[in-house]
Amino acid sequence: MNDLDRPTKQFPPVSIHMPVLLAEVLDGLALQIGATVVDGTLGGGGHSRAIAERVGLRGRVVALDRDPQVVERAGAHLPRNVTVRHASFTELETVLDDLGIQTIDAMLLDLGLSSDQLEDDSRGFSFRSSGPLDLRFDPTQGEPAWELLSRLREKELADLIYKYGEERASRAIARRIVQTRQHDPIRTAAELAALVRSCVRRSRHHSIDPATRTFQALRIAVNQELDSLQSILELLPRRLRPGGRLAVISFHSLEDRLVKQAFRERELWQPVTKKPILAGETERALNPRSRSAKLRIAVVGGNSP
Repeated sequence: MNDLDRPTKQFPPVSIHMPVLLAEVLDGLALQIGATVVDGTLGGGGHSRAIAERVGLRGRVVALDRDPQVVERAGAHLPRNVTVRHASFTELETVLDDLGIQTIDAMLLDLGLSSDQLEDDSRGFSFRSSGPLDLRFDPTQGEPAWELLSRLREKELADLIYKYGEERASRAIARRIVQTRQHDPIRTAAELAALVRSCVRRSRHHSIDPATRTFQALRIAVNQELDSLQSILELLPRRLRPGGRLAVISFHSLEDRLVKQAFRERELWQPVTKKPILAGETERALNPRSRSAKLRIAVVGGNSP
C-alpha cells in the first residue's frame, strides 16, 4: 500500500456537518404527524433527525445516501422512525418497493457536500487534501477523478471543465494538466488545486478559490450528478402522492437550472417558491457553506400550495 492508498484523516465518529436552511425546509415541506418522507441525501443526518421529530413516531423517514461511511455512522445517531439505506436517490423506486411503500408525502434533496466529506483527507474534496483525488460519493463504485485526469485527451478535459464547471480558462487548465501528467501524474487534490491556480488568476472582486470550478466539474463528472438529478426529477411525480412536496437545496447554477426548469412543467408541478430561498445573515455567519445554497419547493400534481 502506498501513501496515497492509505487514508490520512477519516470521518469523525460524530458528524460535524450543519444542515443548511433547516427551518425553511421544515416549513416548506408542510409536514404532518404520521407522514412518510424521504431524505434523498442523508449526509450528517441533521435534516433527517429534524424531519423525524416533526412527523412523530407514527410517521416514517427513509434516508438514503451513496456514501457508505455516512450510512454506517448515521444509524446509531438517528431516531427509530428513520430507515437508512445505502443507495442513490436514483434508486428510490427500488428502495420504496423493498420497504412496501407505494407513495410518499414529501422528499428532500440536499445536493451539497457535507462538512464531513470535506474534512476526510482520503477523499480529495478539499483543495488542501494530500490524499488521493477521488471525489466519488461512493468510493466503491465508478472511476476516481485522478484516473479521469490521467486518461482523457486535452479537448475532452477542456470540454468537461467548461461544461460542468463553467470555467472560462478550461482550455488553459486542460493544456497544463496534459503537459504535467507526461512527467508527473496528478494524484492529489492539493496538486490539482495548485496547477489550476497557476492558470487562473484570483479575482479581486470574488473570494472564491480559482480551483473551485474545476473541482466542481470533476466531481459532477465522476458522480454523474446532473444525470442523477434529472432522473429523480422525472421519477418523483410517480411516487409522491398528489399534493406531496419536493424540496431541493442546490449549490451551483447547473443544479438550480435543472430544478427551475422541471418545476416549470405545470402539468406536473406547482412551485411553492417563486424565487429560491436563501440563507439568512445569521446562518451565513454561523455556516459559511450556506452562502451558495438555494432552496426551491414545489407541490406535485399541479395542485395549488
